[in-house]
Amino acid sequence: MSKEQQPQDVNEQQAEHSEENEQTLDNEAQQSAGESEEQALIAELQAALAKSEATVLEQRDSVLRAKAEMENARRRAEGEVEKARKFALERFAGELLPVADNLERALQLSDPENEAIKPMMEGVDITLKSFISTIEKFGLKVIDPQGEAFNPELHQAMSMQESADVPPNTVMAVMQKGYEINGRLLRPAMVMVSRAAEGGVDIEA
Repeated sequence: MSKEQQPQDVNEQQAEHSEENEQTLDNEAQQSAGESEEQALIAELQAALAKSEATVLEQRDSVLRAKAEMENARRRAEGEVEKARKFALERFAGELLPVADNLERALQLSDPENEAIKPMMEGVDITLKSFISTIEKFGLKVIDPQGEAFNPELHQAMSMQESADVPPNTVMAVMQKGYEINGRLLRPAMVMVSRAAEGGVDIEA
């Protein structure tokens, strides 16, 4: 090989190496760019996923709040309906009480020895019992505290009388029966209450 060909070969080899290096650098640059795009895409997807999860949680909380509000509204409505029903029933029952009072008064004032009116009084007694039985089905309860301790929450003392036969603050007589409806006082019982003789402890009427 001549001396002129040797430099030419060297130059060609150097050019080939240079092209190979440039190709390698281009490949590495493309690979790096591809990885950067992939990482950017992953980051974008992660951000979108986090946003979607936050939206789902927010919507779930909204649904739960709406459901709770609907349940509260339903309960309030049911409570108002029940309250209205009880109020209407109380008014109706209150209007019926004089009927029971009059039937009881008729029995108390009748002469049990009078055979002429005995059948009629028996009919009145049956009517009264049927009437009380019917209204009790709707939550009405009779307060008849004869012989019981005086209870100011259920009884109204109309008078007091000294007595050595019963303890102080005992209901000696019921002038008018009281009534409860669904656990609420509709009318207190009108009663006479005993008190201790000779300055003993008693109650205030």
